Amino acid sequence: MNILGINAFHGDSSAALIQDGILVAAVEEERFTRIKHWAGFPVQSIRYCLKEGGIDVKELDHVAVSFDPKANLTSKFLFTLKNMPDLKSILDRLKRQSKSFGVMDQLAHAFDSDPKSLKAQFHAVEHHAAHLASTFFTSPFDRAAILSIDGMGDFVSTLMASGEATDFKIYDRVYYPHSVGFLYCAMTMLLGFPHYGDEYKVMGLAPYGTPSLVDRFRDIIYPKDSGFELNLNYFTHHNKGISMLWNDGAPSIKPFHSKLMKDTFELAPTRSSGTTPQHENVAASLQCVTEEIVIHLLNELYNKYPCENLCLAGGVAMNSVANGKIYRQTPFKNVFIPAGAADNGGSFGAAFYVWNNLLKKPHQFVMEHAFWGPEFAETEIKSTIGRHNNELVCLRYKEGDLIENTVSALCEGKIVGWYQGRMEFGARALGNRSLLADPRRTDARDIINLKIKFREKFRPFAPSILEEKVSEFFEDNVPSPFMEKVVPIRQGKRPLIPAVTHVDGSGRLQTVDSRSNPLYYKLIKGFEQKTGIPLVLNTSLNENEPIVCTPEEALQCFLRTKMDVMVLGNYYIERG
Repeated sequence: MNILGINAFHGDSSAALIQDGILVAAVEEERFTRIKHWAGFPVQSIRYCLKEGGIDVKELDHVAVSFDPKANLTSKFLFTLKNMPDLKSILDRLKRQSKSFGVMDQLAHAFDSDPKSLKAQFHAVEHHAAHLASTFFTSPFDRAAILSIDGMGDFVSTLMASGEATDFKIYDRVYYPHSVGFLYCAMTMLLGFPHYGDEYKVMGLAPYGTPSLVDRFRDIIYPKDSGFELNLNYFTHHNKGISMLWNDGAPSIKPFHSKLMKDTFELAPTRSSGTTPQHENVAASLQCVTEEIVIHLLNELYNKYPCENLCLAGGVAMNSVANGKIYRQTPFKNVFIPAGAADNGGSFGAAFYVWNNLLKKPHQFVMEHAFWGPEFAETEIKSTIGRHNNELVCLRYKEGDLIENTVSALCEGKIVGWYQGRMEFGARALGNRSLLADPRRTDARDIINLKIKFREKFRPFAPSILEEKVSEFFEDNVPSPFMEKVVPIRQGKRPLIPAVTHVDGSGRLQTVDSRSNPLYYKLIKGFEQKTGIPLVLNTSLNENEPIVCTPEEALQCFLRTKMDVMVLGNYYIERG
């Protein structure tokens, strides 16, 4: 059985294909359009998924999208009746949501087919139901508590539930206009980071400040027995709506904080040129209160469903700093967060919702890696190199020699592009489309930020560490295969790995095992054998663009930046 899942008409549009309950392909549309967080109908992603699955669009049995305009209609009606929001905001929302009803027509048009020739049954899956499915039905758990938390989807920002076998039990919902994600988004823009998806920059900035303003934030958001509430005096979205653009390009959101919010923090907008201590303290205080709300929700959830297994999804589940504190501040012992926990994961979430929850098929898939995107044959890599032959010095190595030469380059202080196999799904490079460096070098972070990434100098980098060595370097021995948790680095180890130690002594952990990525594991193992350090600095292979997809994009990135080495498959490349 073939089930296509789609996240469409929203930021981070994506598609995924599951066949007989197994995920076989998943990719974000931005990797093809080369526009970050691309919003619209993901035609190229769908085309890739069908090709990878070896099927035609007419062979699809089910098509599922990750939002349902008919969901929570009573709550929408009561809110509108009570608040009388701006008519334009209502019309904009209805226009976007109505597109879900034409998905099958768009699908048929994209593949030059008659809509009547498509046999697939269409499903509009409620936004947070897709999130629940994206994490529980890809987890290793038969039962788990589940928290879905983001900005807003189908009029809900937060959903607390449990999962057993193929069923969910819903405990509480937090409805529009109350949202942790909206608070973080509003403050991100107020801090001077205006682009869709910039919240991660604030999370990286926060450790430079102190949470001296947390009491002000506690007046803006506060816990309740069944969730939390925003003090709406600090916002405008509840009566004026939020101006958003989602049409076949980069999504955009206009500020929706009130004058009271602006006056409370007295922040002048900043850009990548620098931040002030006030910006840092606001970021630290925002992060602190966000963690307080998340931990409150999780403890409430555990009281309702006392199981040590936890599944997380939603945009706020991308807050890796908060995720790293779950083990210490809640009773949960086992935490699963999928690759693509945000709205991009709604594609495979919607598909698994159909397979497991609607069709009642047994839970049989576990997401052990994130490599669901395109892979390119050696012949294509070779021809790509040939087009740039006069600019490059290129040698082809067998695996052992390739690893040895790459390790030597890292030890010499070189910055290495590492391009292998299938592309990762999600926002983080995990060893197949990565930029690597020696974590022992104090200057590695500045070199990458200023000469390759051309981004803010406060942004941290992740350590990719051998799974079995985590406890030696980190205070919490936790699995983090998708770089989804920030944990403290042991005090005595911090001077050994300054390039991946953030200003607060933490690291955004990626654990690497020999099963899911044997070549990357061997590379790190080789680095350990030469240096005694079982980890490397890892960041995404890109430069102010989506992570590279094709060999040509990888080489172009290499040529226009100050990267030292590019490893494309078995080819070791330097400048001519």
